[in-house]
Amino acid sequence: MTTTPEPATVDSFTGVVFGGRYRIDGLIGRGGMASVYRGTDTALGRSVAVKVFAEAAEGIDDAARRRSEVALLASVEHRALVRLYDAAHDDPTGREYLVMELVDGHDLRETLRSGPVGAADAAGLAADLGEALHVIHARGIVHRDVKPANVLLEPAHLPTRSWNAKLADFGIARLIDDARITRTGLLIGTPGFLSPEQVSGEAAGSATDVYALGLLLLEARTGRPAFPGSAGEAASARLVRDPDVPDAFGRGWVDLLRAMTARDPGARPTALEVAVAAAALDHGSSASASASAGAESASTAAVADAATVAVGAPDDGTAPTRRLTAPASAPVASAADDDPVATAQTRVMTARDVAPPVQPPPSRRPRKRRRAPVVATLVIVAAVAIAGALFLPGLIAAQNPEPAAPEPLPTLPAELNELGEHLRQLDEAVTP
Repeated sequence: MTTTPEPATVDSFTGVVFGGRYRIDGLIGRGGMASVYRGTDTALGRSVAVKVFAEAAEGIDDAARRRSEVALLASVEHRALVRLYDAAHDDPTGREYLVMELVDGHDLRETLRSGPVGAADAAGLAADLGEALHVIHARGIVHRDVKPANVLLEPAHLPTRSWNAKLADFGIARLIDDARITRTGLLIGTPGFLSPEQVSGEAAGSATDVYALGLLLLEARTGRPAFPGSAGEAASARLVRDPDVPDAFGRGWVDLLRAMTARDPGARPTALEVAVAAAALDHGSSASASASAGAESASTAAVADAATVAVGAPDDGTAPTRRLTAPASAPVASAADDDPVATAQTRVMTARDVAPPVQPPPSRRPRKRRRAPVVATLVIVAAVAIAGALFLPGLIAAQNPEPAAPEPLPTLPAELNELGEHLRQLDEAVTP
C-alpha cells in the first residue's frame, strides 16, 4: 500500500501489535470499510502495510477458508499487483486485517487532485492495470473495486514514464464475501465505479473490472468523474446512458474507452486486449512532434542518398574534382531566392556534408573525355607533319650528300681500229 501519510490523526491502533507479529506504526489512509496503516513485521524486520477493517466487515474469521484464500492470493505475482502477505482475525481487537506489500509512493486519487494526467501516463496506466487484471482474471479472481484509491504509483526508473502503477486490494472480494457483510446496503465497490450489472444486482465478472478501469482512465484523462453526483445518482446514471468520451482524445482513445464502458458486458474487451491496445495508443503532441522530426530526418537522408557524385581527372592535374548533381526530388528554393538552382544545389551539398559521400555505382555512364587535350594533340600532330614536309628533304640531304661526278673515261687513241671507233662512239653516247 501507499506510504504517503495523511495528516496526524488520533488512532487507537497505533502501537498495537496484530496477531502478535505486526506492529502498527502510524495511519496512512482511511476509507469507508477499512483503515490502512504503516506497520512492521517484527518476525522478518520489514515494513508492511496493514489494512484493518471496520467492525461491520465480518467474513474472514473462518480459519480454514482464510488459509485457502490467502494461499491463492499470495501465489499471484505480478509487477503491477500489490502482494498480499497475510490475512487474519485479531482476537484482542476483534478486527479482521490484511498484511500487504508497502509501496513507496502515493495513490492515483491523490495525483488527480492536481488535475488530469497526460496521454502518455494514462496509456501507461492502461497497460499496467490491464495486464494486472488479466493475471488475476486468469486465476478466477474478480477485483470488483477498481478505483483511483486502489491504484498505487511508485516512482519509475525509466525517463520515458513518471511512475509505475500497482493495483491493490485485488483479493478482498474473496476474503470478505459481500453477502456476509452485515451493514444494510453496503457492497464491495465504490458507487462512482460500479458497473451496470453490479448496480442491477447481477453477478460481477471480469467484464466488471474492465468497465471500472474504463471509468478510471476516463477520469484520469479529464480530471473529473464520469458520473458525478451523489452515490445513488452516480450508480443509477450508468443504467440509462454511457459516459461521455471527448472526441479530442483521438480515435484510438475514443474507441477503446467506449468499448470498455459499454453497458453490455459481452461487448467489452478483455483486460489483455486493453493492455495490448494501450501500447498502440497515440500519446499526443509529443509523439506527433517526434514523428514529424523523424519524417524530416528521413527526407534529408533520402535527398543525400539521391545526390550523385562523379570524381574525374583534375583539370590542373593536381587534385580530383567532385561534382554534385541535385536529383529531380531535391528541395526547391523559394521565390525570394536570387538563384533557385544554386539554392537547390546548396541544400543537396548540405545534406551531403551530413551523410558520407555515395560511391558511384558500377553501372554509371563513363565519364566524358576532355576536348581540350584532344584538340591540343591534333594541333601538335599537324604542326609536326608540316615541319616534316618542309625540313625533311634538307635534313635527308644533309645526312646523305650527293655523290661526286664520275671521272671521265680516258680518251681512246686515234689509231684504234673499227672496234675502237665503235667504242668511242658508245662512250660519247653515254657521256652527258
